[in-house]
Amino acid sequence: MNDKSLLDHIHELVAEEKTLRAAQHTVSSQDRQRLESIERELDQTWDLLRQRRAREEFDENPDGAAERKVDDVESYLQ
Repeated sequence: MNDKSLLDHIHELVAEEKTLRAAQHTVSSQDRQRLESIERELDQTWDLLRQRRAREEFDENPDGAAERKVDDVESYLQ
């Protein structure tokens, strides 16, 4: 996956998240689960994009970046 496809995927997830949040007053439990899933997937995708960009910055192959487990990404300190 290249940077553009990662960014495209991020934009798709953000658009879906906005749609679900706009209907917050009528959100079903399934919608809440999907929102949580989107949040986790966004964190993973942003992490992968940051890894790729860091590798590029230090003249390493960005394709060597690997998606990390949700638990790893979610436990990062902000």
